[in-house]
Parts: sequence; C-alpha cells; structure tokens
Amino acid sequence: MFIPPSAWFTGFIPDLPTPFDAADAIDLKAFAALCERQIAAGVPAIVVCETTGEAPTLSPAEQELVIRTAVDVARGRVRIIAGALSNATSQVIELARRAEAAGADAVMAVVPAYNKPMQEGMLAHFRSIAGAIGLPVILHDVPSRTLRPLADETLLRLVESRQFVGLRDASADITRPMRLARLLPAGFRLLSGDDVTAFGYIASGGDGAISEVSNIAPDLCRTIFSQVRQGRLQSARYLHRRLVPLIACLSKDSPAALKSGLSVLGLMSPATRLPIVPLDAAAQREVVRAFAAIADEELIDSVGA
Repeated sequence: MFIPPSAWFTGFIPDLPTPFDAADAIDLKAFAALCERQIAAGVPAIVVCETTGEAPTLSPAEQELVIRTAVDVARGRVRIIAGALSNATSQVIELARRAEAAGADAVMAVVPAYNKPMQEGMLAHFRSIAGAIGLPVILHDVPSRTLRPLADETLLRLVESRQFVGLRDASADITRPMRLARLLPAGFRLLSGDDVTAFGYIASGGDGAISEVSNIAPDLCRTIFSQVRQGRLQSARYLHRRLVPLIACLSKDSPAALKSGLSVLGLMSPATRLPIVPLDAAAQREVVRAFAAIADEELIDSVGA
C-alpha cells in the first residue's frame, strides 16, 4: 500500500551510523539491531548512508548492502530513506539508482560540497537526479559543509515537481518554516537537519528533525515532538534541556561521539573509518556524563551495567 511521504517524513527521524567490526567490515548484525530498535520505538522512517553513516567512506556496493539490510529488517514497517552523496551529479545518479533497486522508499540528495555550484547548477543537479529515478527525493541543505546554501528561490522552483517531497534543513535558520509555509505545496515537509536547532525549528512550524540523538533516546525525542505539536512548549522545553549536554557532545565529534554512546549502551562497536577516528578517553567520559542528564532509567541502567 502506498503511503505518501507527507505521512512519514515527519517527527524525529534517526540518521543511523554504520557499524564496523574489528576487520573494518560493515557489522550487518549490529546494523540490523539498530534498525529494529528504532522500529520498536515507533519512528516513521530511518535514514541510512548519509553523513552520520559515514557514506563517503562506503563503496557503492557497501551502500547498497546497507540499504538492502535496512529494507529487509523494516519489512514495510517504516520507510527507508537512502542518502546519495557526491559532488558529481553522475555519481549521485548511480547511487540513487542503486538505492531504488535495493528497495529504498526515498533518496536524500545534498547540495554538492567543495565545488560550490551556483543556484542554476544546483537546480540542474537535483532535477537530473529526480529524472533518473522514480523515487521521491528529499533535499539536504547544509551550508556549513557545502559553503553555498540552497536558496529559497531555488527550492521553490524545485518543488514545482511533486517528486521533491521534503527538505532536510541544516542551515540553522529556524525562521525558514514560517517564511516558506505559505509558499510550499501542501504535503512538502521541512525538517531540521540537526539536533542543535531541532527544538526551535519544530516550535517555529517545522515538521520534525533528522536526528543523531534519536539513535540514543528515540522515546524521549518522540515525546518532545508530541509535546510541541500539542502546544505544550514548557513541557517540551524541559525535556529538551535534558538532551542538551548529549546533543553538544554529538555535534562536536560526529559521528564518533554517537558511536561511542551507542557502544556504551552495548549496541555496536565505536569503530570508525578514516578520516574519522574514535573518541579519546576524555571525550568518552563526557558522553557518559551526558547520559545522566537524560535521567532515563533504562539508559542509566545500561551505562552502569
């Protein structure tokens, strides 16, 4: 049964890391367990092979394997959003086609990094990707990495095609939902691109967040989103403050800090691929201390075990 993206590209959606084993191979068993944990928490969708998943260090075959694994675990219970990252349009198209063949429900494509295309170049880039596949396309705007933002005017030209269904907005501009709400087609979703701006973005009318911290505390994130949507901002703000120390750790050393946190919970190895390296001992202790601020009995019990 077809479920429109407007129904599932909302709320806190985890951006999953890619676990590696001692031989630097993908740990598919750990990855499948991460997917199952998020499904059990009731998330509407899962993002794989994006920045948090260290996608630039994965071969196209490895990315396809990760996507297929997520699809097999999900069995239609949640949507699988597959990243397709490159600053070469032809390579993004190859990855997007592989994602479609692997069973992904949507592709997430980012503004090309490093080569700094002009807005017309971005427009042609994203339209070429959409024209090469039949899947919905989610745009990813992250100027801190790409140096050039996806302008509002370019976004509005792209959404003339209903194949573009949402934006992962890591511009840190929490006024964007209010500014664009009346201009975007019904059903187009705006999600914060990171946990640092998530609360303010959702409170300003955003539809959710693509989140690292949701990997660790999916139930708490879901509650925060529900409270904001019900207008209980004071309650939501109180809960969000419990996450702030952990969000600070994760944003400072992503994705090594996330992997460290999940390893503390016994869910995966902290191993990363170069040029990312695991956290040093002092940073690991900081992550553990941040768990205490969550005051989640299950998490604290896991840390103390």
